[in-house]
Amino acid sequence: MNSTKVWLNDELVDADKATVSIFDHGFTVGDGAFETLKVVNGQPVALTRHIERLIHSLNTIGIELNSEEILKKAINEVILANKSLGDVMRMRITYTSGVGPLGSDRTKDNFTLVVAVSPESVWPDTAIVATVTDPRNDKSMLAGSKTTSYAQNAALLSVARKLGAHEAIMPNTKGELCEGTGSNIFVVKDGQVMTPPLSGGCLGGITRALVIKWFDVKEVDLPMTVLRDVDEAFLTSSTRDIQPISKIDDRLLNAPGPVASKMRQEFIAKLAQNYDA
Repeated sequence: MNSTKVWLNDELVDADKATVSIFDHGFTVGDGAFETLKVVNGQPVALTRHIERLIHSLNTIGIELNSEEILKKAINEVILANKSLGDVMRMRITYTSGVGPLGSDRTKDNFTLVVAVSPESVWPDTAIVATVTDPRNDKSMLAGSKTTSYAQNAALLSVARKLGAHEAIMPNTKGELCEGTGSNIFVVKDGQVMTPPLSGGCLGGITRALVIKWFDVKEVDLPMTVLRDVDEAFLTSSTRDIQPISKIDDRLLNAPGPVASKMRQEFIAKLAQNYDA
C-alpha cells in the first residue's frame, strides 16, 4: 500500500487512490505545464521562481492558473504529509487545461492540478553526455516554456541512454548549442564561464538563473563545435544543482574541474542561506 499523499485539484488524497480522467487534456494532447523542484528539510527551493515560471508557461499556451493561493496551500500540505520520505524530496507540480473533448478544443473554466513528491535520488558526481542532431525549435511558441508536451525530451533522453550517457545535448535550429533534455549546459574556456542565451530557445532554468546571478557568466551564442575544445562543462537543473560533465561523446574531460568544483561548493552554500533565492 502506497502511503504517499498527493494533492489533486482541491484536496489531499492517498496517491494510490488519486485518479485523473482519461479525457484530461494533459493526457490526450499534452496541454499543460509543470515544474520540478527540490524540497530540502521541508523547504521548497526557489519556490517563488518556480511558480513564476509555471505561470509564464501556462500563459504562453493560453491557460490561466486558477489560484496561486490554492497552489501554495497544496505545496505546503503535500510537504507536511510526506515528511517520512526524508530530508530531500523531489516535487512535481502539474497543471493542465483539464477534461476536454477528443481534439484540441478546450473546455472553459476547467483545470487539473496535481502536486506530488518522491524521495530524491542522488545524481552521479559527474555526467556523461551525448550530442544529438534533432534540434530544439527556438522558433516555436513553446520555446522557453516547460509544458507537458515533453515527447521530444523523453525520446532524446532514451537515445542518450542507449549510448551510455546520462543526458542528451541538443542544438537549436541554427545549429547552436542549446540545452539538455532536462538541464541547461554551461562551458568553461580559458577561465570564462559561458551558456547559451534564452533567445536561442533554451528553457530559462531556475538553477541557470541563479548561477548567472551569483557568478561571472556570459550568455553567448555558441556553435555545437565548441564542445570539442572547452576546458570544462557542466549541467544545471533544480535537482542536480551543478553537475560537472566528464565525457562528451567520445571526448573525456577532467571532471570535476577546478571552476565547476568551486562554483558547485559556493552555489550550495549560497542556496542554504536562502532557499527561496
